[in-house]
Formats: sequence, C-alpha cells, structure tokens
Amino acid sequence: MTIEDYHAFCLNLPFTIEDFPFDQKTMVFKVGNAEQAKMFALTDINEFNFVNLKVEPEESLKLQDEHGDAITPGYHMNKKHWISVITDESLSDEFVEGLIIDSYNIVKKSLPKKVREQLDVLHSSNAKE
Repeated sequence: MTIEDYHAFCLNLPFTIEDFPFDQKTMVFKVGNAEQAKMFALTDINEFNFVNLKVEPEESLKLQDEHGDAITPGYHMNKKHWISVITDESLSDEFVEGLIIDSYNIVKKSLPKKVREQLDVLHSSNAKE
C-alpha cells in the first residue's frame, strides 16, 4: 500500500477528517464532526513504514499471532487497543483496508450517541442525493 492509496482510502470513509494534531509529520485520520472527532488511523508521512489502527483487544492478540512482525502492538499507543500494521507489501492492500474499516467502525461506535445520530442523519441525506 502506498501512502497515496492509504490517504485516499481513509478520506473516502464517511465523515473522516485529516489532521496533524501532534506535529507536521504525523497524519491522523479522525471520524466525527469538527467538535467531537476521534482518531482511527495515523502514520508518519515522511517514513510510511506502518500505520497505527484501533482494534478490539482480543482481535489485537489474534492478529499479532497470525501475522508475526507484520502486525505488532501499537507504536507509541495503548498496546491493548492499538496495532501497528506494516505497509511493505507483506499484507495485501485489501487486508489492510479491512483493518482500517474495522478501526473506523470501532471508533465511530465510541462517539457520543448524539454525534452518531447526527452523522447517521447526514449520511442518509447524502445517500438520497
């Protein structure tokens, strides 16, 4: 997966915001509205070696066991809830995209109910257009 593919894929998910809250090299993707968005993916834009993604704790251990060095505990993140996924072709783009979608959905579910409802209303009105 290239950084361009990663960038386009993440931005194509509904209500995704791109941000640089930590520094000018750590690209963060968040889901939500401007006031209450939460991150679901991040990477270093200068060294696109891996992406950090949110994951359910049980799934994290399973993925690490199945994929060895290609999936490790989240670098500089909560090791229980985040994984680092290598972007060097050892995993298929489709597989990584699935992990990104899973991360997005986990974070979207954790948004406050009011925000989720607002996003659902916006999504359904956009789908009708």
